[in-house]
Amino acid sequence: MARKGYTLSVFAVAAAKAALLHLQEKMNSEPVVCLDLLPESAEIPIQQLAILDSTSALAITTSDPGDNLDLTRNTPIWALVRTSDRVSDALILEAGEGLGKTVTGDPAIYSFARRLFEANLLPIIPADKTVTVSIILPFGRQLAQRTSNEAFGILEGLALLGTSGISQPLSAADRLEEFRLDLQNKVKDRSNLVFSIGSNGVRVAQKLSIPEETIVQTGNWIGAMLVEAGLRGANSVLLLGYQGKLIKLAGGIFNTSSHLADAKLEIISAAVASVGGDRNAIKSVLAAQTADSAYKTLVQLQLAESVFTLLADKISHKATAYVQKYADVSLKIGTILFDRQGHIIVRDAIAKELINKLTRPDKKK
Repeated sequence: MARKGYTLSVFAVAAAKAALLHLQEKMNSEPVVCLDLLPESAEIPIQQLAILDSTSALAITTSDPGDNLDLTRNTPIWALVRTSDRVSDALILEAGEGLGKTVTGDPAIYSFARRLFEANLLPIIPADKTVTVSIILPFGRQLAQRTSNEAFGILEGLALLGTSGISQPLSAADRLEEFRLDLQNKVKDRSNLVFSIGSNGVRVAQKLSIPEETIVQTGNWIGAMLVEAGLRGANSVLLLGYQGKLIKLAGGIFNTSSHLADAKLEIISAAVASVGGDRNAIKSVLAAQTADSAYKTLVQLQLAESVFTLLADKISHKATAYVQKYADVSLKIGTILFDRQGHIIVRDAIAKELINKLTRPDKKK
């Protein structure tokens, strides 16, 4: 049975509460904090506690998202708490190292996380005191480089997001079934669909004014979802995704989980060779740490446009053939690739045609 865990926000609040209670000499001998998770509750273990001086304390805990695949697993969360005489608000939240900031400089602590802080800290703050909480994620800046945070206004680290404190895992079969049911419902009214490869695909779709009712999440099961679209009578599918994920289709990989197959640099380098790139260009791509850095290298070499145009065309061609093979139907497929910042790299000719259709009324009945 899959084990549930908690979101990063929960551990940040737990560390802050533990530090404040420790400063007030109210922590039990066993370093565990009980939190109000609105409406549930949780007990969060605290790894370390320290009084720094008469007005400040530090607490450290470790993220545990349960059985979900989450890049923050086991990452330490520090909360530095300082008390001062009340002059304004009772609670002030700051972004320490590794916690991101918005473009306006505010801490990347969003509404649900703020509610958690307020529900758990305000009741224990003395009436004449202000408590300032600085959340520090020592590896936050490094982990943020593996996300698209910067594209959506979160700078220099991770964010405290979410609409619930519970990180409830679903089995692979359950998740795929959710996606299939969503597709089945949407294709009843919309014959032209958009497959969003990850939540960032949804944001890019919104920038393109693509109607929400056409957008279908696929997770890593792109092949299975394409076949489902074909079998359910869709006329077309626009593939919209981060290039480092979606280009796997150009190599015939239709489940894009890195746990199953990951040949993105090899696929890009093969495309470099196909457009006439020299050996040094190919070696530079293969030496890149990520698909995004490979793309940036090709931009510098003035090869990016030709390489990714080829890859987008190949993705659409391979995807069309895949649906024909397994569903025995003809499905029009176009491809849009974007980079880590959400900037569109390329859209093939079919994608341009489909964008026009998607922004016009498309009622099957």
